[in-house]
Parts: sequence; structure tokens; C-alpha cells
Amino acid sequence: MSNFVAKKPWAGRIGALLGIMVMALSLRTAVSVVPPLLGELRGGLGFSASTIGLLAMLPPLLFAVFGLLTPALIRRFGLEKVLVASVLLAVAGQLVRATSGHVWPFLGWSAVALAGYGIGNVVLPPLVKKYFPDRVALVTAGYVTLLSVGTAISPQFAVPVATLSSWRVSIGMWAVVSLAVLLPWGAQALRDRRDRPKIAQLRPAVGLTAPGTLPAAHAAVQKLVPWRSPVAWGLAIFLAGNSAQTYVYFTWLPPYLSGQGLDAATAGSALAYFAILGLPVSLLVPLWVPRMRNPILAISVFALLWAAGHLGLYLSPMDGTWLWVTLSGLGQGTFATALLMVNLRSRTTHGSSVLSGFSQGVGYAGAGLVPLVFGTIHDSTGSWTLSFAMLGVCLVVMMVGALMINPRRYIEDSAVVPARDAMAGPAGPAGPAGGIR
Repeated sequence: MSNFVAKKPWAGRIGALLGIMVMALSLRTAVSVVPPLLGELRGGLGFSASTIGLLAMLPPLLFAVFGLLTPALIRRFGLEKVLVASVLLAVAGQLVRATSGHVWPFLGWSAVALAGYGIGNVVLPPLVKKYFPDRVALVTAGYVTLLSVGTAISPQFAVPVATLSSWRVSIGMWAVVSLAVLLPWGAQALRDRRDRPKIAQLRPAVGLTAPGTLPAAHAAVQKLVPWRSPVAWGLAIFLAGNSAQTYVYFTWLPPYLSGQGLDAATAGSALAYFAILGLPVSLLVPLWVPRMRNPILAISVFALLWAAGHLGLYLSPMDGTWLWVTLSGLGQGTFATALLMVNLRSRTTHGSSVLSGFSQGVGYAGAGLVPLVFGTIHDSTGSWTLSFAMLGVCLVVMMVGALMINPRRYIEDSAVVPARDAMAGPAGPAGPAGGIR
């Protein structure tokens, strides 16, 4: 598929827009549908405390592994083919795990589904960069919002659907949303194939090379080493601190509130409410933060909301429960900021894919153990004090990353392998190229 900006703002890109949005809607459903059903899964499949802890670790672990692997897959096969592969993995994993009769096959096929979604996490930002370089903020706002919608609706419907049918239907039905991703991308592929001769005629005039590549002047940026880049490390650290807090809430908010005296159904609704609060900030952040000279000011506001929510839930979990969940939920603006910064701190589609893969790979790896440690500390001490103190540490880590990504600099500025090493041809200053930014 071609890497260009159409003369009409949306003409020729509707399939890509719908594909990005439906993919975003599907990315978290397989994760957030399971916690409300753990009571049934304990009896039906034999889940224990240790296997529940392992289940909680799977999303960040798989997101980390495939976050690091996906840029190489994109480089070899292209964005769209990798996207299709991720959808097929997600669909297969969700459907087969819903038929599992024991805890270990369920965990294994959950890992397959999460591998697909881990790839999808990385693919989305560069797809936005490729098809909508002129509408990065707007499209990012749309897809981050739908990601929040998907995160919220699956736990809200999990128990009612399981009551009407079974937990297998409740868990497996979200594969349909993943499968629907292929329809708009199929339409986009047909449109691009039909337009390819026209693009070939225009390419010499606008300086484009082969479809999906950069002009020769920008070939050097095709070899990026992200661990050389302060931007890449900063975004990874920022995402690690943010995701650690989020996964603690998704794993422990319902059992924590239930242990404080809240009934199980209300505790599950609190988690769905927490998730859906990502909606307003997902819309706000991409439209507000790009206008700011110092994004760390917005990040600091969200960090204060996180801190107030943590303190409230620790000090007074039953008095003001919904206020504390509201504050923490609005703090999720840090996640929307992280996804936005992938494109604000890269100049090219390839730079975006490398930054997306590295930051999510390292970030989710850093966050992966925190939910397990959070519960282990509580079990060892019999108190939640040190567990909640650990959330404070996560906030500090997040703000360190925020300081590193605050200056307006790009991954291509510090992660490019010298031309003589990369043998990628002459290097030039990275910038606009046939609509690529």
C-alpha cells in the first residue's frame, strides 16, 4: 500500500481509517473480559492463585516480547501484512481458548491471542503516521478513544452474557470484533491496488520512491538503533510507569474493593467505570497536548490525578470510592499521551514503528511484574501499605520518562546508524517526504 497524502483530506483513506478504528476497538477486549469471570473460571478450569497471577502477567509480558519483535516484522513484510497476521493470531487464540477444558490450554491460547494484540499495539501508530500524516492528532484521538471503549465494554458485558449463555460465549464472542478488522483493510488494499498506476505516474513529480519506502535522501533512517536514543528510552520509561499502575488496577481493583466490603458486582462495575474514564481524556489529549510547548505540564496534571486516586483508595476505600476511581481513571490521560508521543517524537513512518515497538516492548516488560509483586507484598505483609507505596514509585518512574520526552526532539536524530555502517546510502536531514512526516 502506498505512502502518500491524498489531495482530498479523506479520499482514498476511508478503509484505512475504519481499519485503524476497529483494530483499536478490539485491542483490549480479550484482556478485560476475563477478570469479571474469574469466579467461574476457578471452578470450570481449575484456576488457582498462582495461575491467576500468571494470567495477570501475560498481557504485559506478551506485549513486551512482540513489541520488540514487531518492528523487524514490519521492516520485512510491511505494515499491512503484519496487521493481518496479528488479527489472525488474535482470532484463533480467542476462539480456541473459549473451548478449553483446563487452565493450561486456556493460558496457552490466551498467549496466542495476546501475541496478536501485542503486534497490533505496535502497528497502529505507524499506520496513523503512514495514512494520516496530516491528521495525526485527530486520528489518534479517535483510535485511543475506541481502545478505551473496547476496554470498558467487555468487562461490563462479561457477566450478563455469561449468565444468559456461558462464560465460553462471553469470552469467545469478542473474536468477531477482531475478525471485522479485515473487512476495511481488504477494501483499502483493493483501492490502493487500483490507484497504484496513478501513484507511479505522480511519484517522480513529488519525489516518492517505491510504495511504502522513503526517498534516497532518507534511506539512512531505515536503520535505526533505538537504544541509542534518549527519546526511545524516555518513552519506554514513561510507558512502564504508566502501564504498571493501569495493570495493577485491572488486576486488583475488584478484589481489593471486595475485600474492603464492596459487593462483587459493584466492584466489577468500578473496574468498568475506571476503564471508560479513558474516553474523555483520550479525546482531549491528542487535541490538546500537540499545542503545548512543554507536554510535561499536561502529564503532571494527570500524575496528580493518579496520586489522588491512589491515596483515596488506600486511606478511605469505602468512603468516596467512586471519587477515587474517577480521579485515577482520568489519570489515564498518561497512556493517551504515550501513544501520541510515538508520532510526535518521530519524523517518518519507519521511525514511528521503531519507536512504537521499542517503547512498548521495554515499557510493558518493566510493567509486567508489578501486578504480581503488588499482590505478593500484600500476602507477605497482610497490609496494603507497601503495595500502594509501590504505586507511588511507579509515578516517580513515569515522571522521569516524562522529563526525557518533553524536549522537542526525534528518534531519527539520535538512533540512526552511520551510513558507512548501515550501507543505506547517503544520509540527509529527515523531514517531509511525499507527505511523510
